[in-house]
Amino acid sequence: MHIMEGFLPPAHALGWSAVSVSFLAWGLRSMGRDLGRHPEHRMLFGVAAAFAFLLSALKLPSVTGSCSHPTGVGLGALLFGPASMVPVGFVVLLFQALLLAHGGITTLGANVFSMAVVGPFVAYGVFRLVAAAGMSRSIAVFAAACLGDLATYATTSLQLAWAFPDPLGGVPASLLRFGGIFALTQVPIAISEGVLTVLVVNAVARIHGHELAAAPVFAHAGRKPA
Repeated sequence: MHIMEGFLPPAHALGWSAVSVSFLAWGLRSMGRDLGRHPEHRMLFGVAAAFAFLLSALKLPSVTGSCSHPTGVGLGALLFGPASMVPVGFVVLLFQALLLAHGGITTLGANVFSMAVVGPFVAYGVFRLVAAAGMSRSIAVFAAACLGDLATYATTSLQLAWAFPDPLGGVPASLLRFGGIFALTQVPIAISEGVLTVLVVNAVARIHGHELAAAPVFAHAGRKPA
């Protein structure tokens, strides 16, 4: 999800930025409402941001010659809802672009859309579906974090394929090529992120469960033991 500086054509960079700005505005309003009702959540918002920053800053070499990263956004989406993770993801990706040279400023909109929009919303949707099916909280959290991670990379692959279609096969052929670059490495990374997110959620449940009784991860699956 760290498309490097200057890699996207200007029209694509501007288009993804425009889309991401609308989600960012929505996310800021959602976060403001949550903190207005629950000011005690400020610390846990910071924990969710740190979790996403640390995991997504890891650069793990890929067998295909590229590199892959966990995303860390599933945790915040399950604790505070997916919209609240958009501004968190924006700040994380902005700092990484400025301080770590991960991604770039011109590609920030595209990176925000894949990691801070698609990832959290997919994670939240998967969690709701698995929890509604009667699965335990741990299974729902694992599936949410794992598939949210994979959805981020699928979106990045689509963004790159759309910007650089194959001369013969067009966008579908290019999508298969870009997706194949990530797939071999990203699947085990996504599984590992799912396991780690389960451990963190269970720890939060023990320490702050009473403060987060209305959080999605507890409100929708709290009746089922971890």
